[in-house]
Amino acid sequence: MKPQEFDIISAQSNIDWVGKKITGAHNGTIAVKEGELILIDGKLSGGKIIIDTTSIKILDVTDPVTNAQFAGHLASDDFFSTEKYPEAILEITSVSANHVEGDLTIKGITNPVGFDVVVDINGDILTATCKLVIDRTKYDMKFRSGSFFKDLGNTLIHSDFELVVSITARAASTVAQTELI
Repeated sequence: MKPQEFDIISAQSNIDWVGKKITGAHNGTIAVKEGELILIDGKLSGGKIIIDTTSIKILDVTDPVTNAQFAGHLASDDFFSTEKYPEAILEITSVSANHVEGDLTIKGITNPVGFDVVVDINGDILTATCKLVIDRTKYDMKFRSGSFFKDLGNTLIHSDFELVVSITARAASTVAQTELI
């Protein structure tokens, strides 16, 4: 039961997001800042992923002015409050087969999350992918949510948003692994 740490390679890791509303959807990306995944006997057992909320990009809005306004709104207190909370954290608390339970902290608010993950190891490189469906209202993002506001009509924004996480990590050095034990 020797733990092995894999350090996340930020430049090769990414999160794609989709937010839906009555009249359609928006999508974009968020950068993974840093983190690590822990394996025991070749199986995922823990880890922590730090997400850079200041890096939120909108991919489907091509007009630069509209895109900048939208990005500013996502950074505001209506959504991610990126000035006060520049990071979100996903911490794995338990793993059973390919199902992960963890704590997701956004805007300083922590809630449990569960999701399935696919992990592949090729030499000293680990890749992991998963999809999370997050209820934004649990993180004080209630703007135009039908759970809190009535008669929004076609301005309603669904409370759930999707995150598709793609992680690439490299095995930590043997010296660093020895220090874990």
